[in-house]
Amino acid sequence: MEPWTRAALEYVPRWMEMQMRATERPGVSLAVNHRQRTVLELALGHADLPAGKRLTPRHRFRIASHSKSFTAAGILKLREAGLLQLDDPVGQHIAGLHPRLAEATLAQLLSHSAGTTRDGPDAGQFQDRRPFLGQRELMQQLAEAPPLEPNSRFKYSNHGFALLGQVIEALTGEAYGDWMQREILDAAGLRETLVDADADAACAKLLARGHSGKLLLGRRVVVPGDQSTHALAPAAGFVSTAADVASFYAQLLPDARRSVLSPASRREMLRRHWAVPHSSAPGWYGLGVMQGGHQGWDWVGHTGGFQGFVSRSLALPAQQLSISVLCNSIDGFSWQWMDGLVQILQTFERHGAPTAATRAWDGRFWSPWGPTDLVPMRDRVFAVSPSFGLPFTDATELTPHGKDRAVMSQANGYASFGEEVRLVRGAKGEIKELWLGGSRNVPEAMAARAMRKRYER
Repeated sequence: MEPWTRAALEYVPRWMEMQMRATERPGVSLAVNHRQRTVLELALGHADLPAGKRLTPRHRFRIASHSKSFTAAGILKLREAGLLQLDDPVGQHIAGLHPRLAEATLAQLLSHSAGTTRDGPDAGQFQDRRPFLGQRELMQQLAEAPPLEPNSRFKYSNHGFALLGQVIEALTGEAYGDWMQREILDAAGLRETLVDADADAACAKLLARGHSGKLLLGRRVVVPGDQSTHALAPAAGFVSTAADVASFYAQLLPDARRSVLSPASRREMLRRHWAVPHSSAPGWYGLGVMQGGHQGWDWVGHTGGFQGFVSRSLALPAQQLSISVLCNSIDGFSWQWMDGLVQILQTFERHGAPTAATRAWDGRFWSPWGPTDLVPMRDRVFAVSPSFGLPFTDATELTPHGKDRAVMSQANGYASFGEEVRLVRGAKGEIKELWLGGSRNVPEAMAARAMRKRYER
């Protein structure tokens, strides 16, 4: 592992811990995979908030639409076996579809360009108003006319991926879950991943509980999220851990040494098939994978939303990194936290790991305005706000010129650019005070005592 990668991953837990404190979310599980090896696993918060049950990295989450990436891998595996072609009309394999939908190809279903209904006439299965569709009801809805002509634009569809699950069953002669568990999950070495929540009794014991947001009731309630998704499992049913999800996306990278798919299948899966229209951030979709960029780094992956759960995972091909962030509340910050994680990695990649001259400039200090982290890199130290979702945006940069002295060499115009920074140490060499110009910052316990003394009656 490159020194900058190791240094970045050392800071991530400190930042995430503050994010959890600042946002008061129930729980988050995070994993980073580097060159197909798990290099960081982190679980913070609760698996069940009312019960006070702590979250661990072994707890399973509903990963919802991540399921589409697994289903896409299953279809491509069948193509490698010569059982189908991506340009096959889906009606060649499944009877009873509306004639217009029957003409849509498997590639169009995989890339959400088949024109298929998103969730049918009643999406109550995603609001706990009704059970998830069984095969019979799904096929009845797919016999109705689709909203759009195939191959006209990107249009996301859970029903389209449920139909791909029916294709897998038709071609293998097995239940979707049985075939996928053996040929994709077990073959990929994913020991903590299942096709659906009710597939295994041991999984039920390890399933983190979902939680509502606080806005509606003024408090959170448990949203169990333990129901079967039946015929919608290929689109939204999977259950996993952050480490397994990151491992799976690492296997999809073109240069992966071990994978359940051939290099040709991976390249086709990751190719940008369709741009996402009417979106403020440029994005694309391949075959079962979302695609985008972050400040010059390309990524592929997926997001997921299930009652009580949200998640986001991505792989960075050029950096050979794969990251998964799983949250067990419907208002979890999976998207924002992923952006923050990538920013942390990019900042360390750009500036490098700390040296002997900067390494000692490290720690968290508080003032009445909140916490400040000193984060050392090669020739400079960043003073950042760890409660920010993007901690290095407009961060103040310090250039040390001695053991305990530095200058603010870069700062926002409203900050204290050009002023001195000094550390005040105790008898044992510990940092007791951080002065950023005229602003005094101290360890948390000291700041808390001062706050109580000053303001509490």
